[in-house]
Amino acid sequence: MTAPTPQITIDPHAAEAPFEQVRLQIAAQARDGGLPVGCKLPTVRGLAEHLGLAANTVAKAYRALEADGVIETRGRHGTFVAAAGEAADREIATAAQEYARRAHRLGLDRAAALSAVEAALRATYGDVG
Repeated sequence: MTAPTPQITIDPHAAEAPFEQVRLQIAAQARDGGLPVGCKLPTVRGLAEHLGLAANTVAKAYRALEADGVIETRGRHGTFVAAAGEAADREIATAAQEYARRAHRLGLDRAAALSAVEAALRATYGDVG
């Protein structure tokens, strides 16, 4: 399944580096179905040229997306959107389980462990509640 080039906008004034902007936007489009599972992505060079970025910048984003399970490279056949939602669900469940076990080993009660997670989420997402 081939789809059009992902809709990516690079903001040179954004706090995030260009590779991170590419990573975030492709991950979001894979998550919301804008880039469906099995969709073939442009080559690193092709997307870099389309966005006016260095090939290494797009390659760095693709490597991060592959490490996160959002995309998969199939050698000479190209790069495709993987089952990102499933991979993300598995990864976050594993991370949560590891965190819970570690908090328990450290002697934290449930309220303290949950409070630490909530503080980390506020720091990461920037929300208050």
